[in-house]
Amino acid sequence: MPSFDIVSKIDGQTLDNAINTAKKEILNRFDFNDSKSTVELDKKTNVITIVTENDMRIKAIQDSIISRMVKQSLDPNALDFGKEQYASGSMLRKEIQVKEGIDKEAAKKIVKKIKDSGLKVQASIMDEQVRVQAKKIDDLQAVISLCRGEDFGQPLQYINMRA
Repeated sequence: MPSFDIVSKIDGQTLDNAINTAKKEILNRFDFNDSKSTVELDKKTNVITIVTENDMRIKAIQDSIISRMVKQSLDPNALDFGKEQYASGSMLRKEIQVKEGIDKEAAKKIVKKIKDSGLKVQASIMDEQVRVQAKKIDDLQAVISLCRGEDFGQPLQYINMRA
């Protein structure tokens, strides 16, 4: 029976390249002259940590990271922006979580959307992905176009298409 998986993944190396390029861009900017700003990516926990002096600089760093991600063809919807916290002294810290895998709520929305479409397919949640099965490949392609037209709050990829 033909099937495919709906997943949400970010290529770690491409993300690392985007963050490093954004770091270089920020260090060379005139408005960041004499700034103690840092941007770090923890590859194990997928957290980007920004430490800088004020809100304006945090916003500028975020914009730089987003623009670099778009240029590296990564979807910025994979970023979960937290709140700013005060680090030591007058410094602000912001942690940005990189979403990997489809969480339970988004998976339920995807399955509900597929079932409400009336297509003759079976959708099931498996860990952090959704598997879709059908008798015809055309139905599977219809599911892919249906999911591409919706916004589930995170980027989706369609992998393991088996006929």
